[in-house]
Amino acid sequence: MIRQHWSMSVTLAAAILVVAPFASAQDASKQQQPKLTPEQQAEMKAYQEAGAPGEPHKKLAAMAGNYSVKMRSWLEPGGKPMEESGTATRSVALDGRVLVEQFQGTMMGSPFTGHGMTGYDNVVDKYWSTWNDSMSTGLMVSWGTCDAQNACTFEGSWNDPIKKGPLKSRMTTRWTSPDTEVFEMYGPDKQGREMKMMEITYTRSR
Repeated sequence: MIRQHWSMSVTLAAAILVVAPFASAQDASKQQQPKLTPEQQAEMKAYQEAGAPGEPHKKLAAMAGNYSVKMRSWLEPGGKPMEESGTATRSVALDGRVLVEQFQGTMMGSPFTGHGMTGYDNVVDKYWSTWNDSMSTGLMVSWGTCDAQNACTFEGSWNDPIKKGPLKSRMTTRWTSPDTEVFEMYGPDKQGREMKMMEITYTRSR
């Protein structure tokens, strides 16, 4: 998290250095707007292109809506899954740049709430996702790619309270109909072998 915040601060500082020479000229003081150098113009163009929503963001926005949710989770390979339910609301934030999910339901028989965000980074040409919930004080961060049918694969990690360190996971999503999405999450079992940990089916109401 510290490295992530530090990197974000560096990026923001760089943007400020580019914008600062002319941003103040837009106030009501009628100051003459300074002329940008060719280098500054190129830098501003790069920031504007990196920050502009595109086709991947439109695909994310198309997922907005209210969903009923069915969940299955496994504690060990081949074991009987726990089955639970919930609801999810997905909405678009930051002028079409981010899809935000608010989740409510139960997990292991207890009330459970979750918050997720998904976006697309134009700079690295990848989707990103974050997740945190009422069963943790940490943050899960994942990066992934999607194909033309909007089937996606993400890889991420979270800090495991037992091992006191990061555990890697793999997530897949696919749409079986225009209003039904299936999410699957895989992680290591006690022997370190990958196992299916969770399956969530989202069904959008119209």
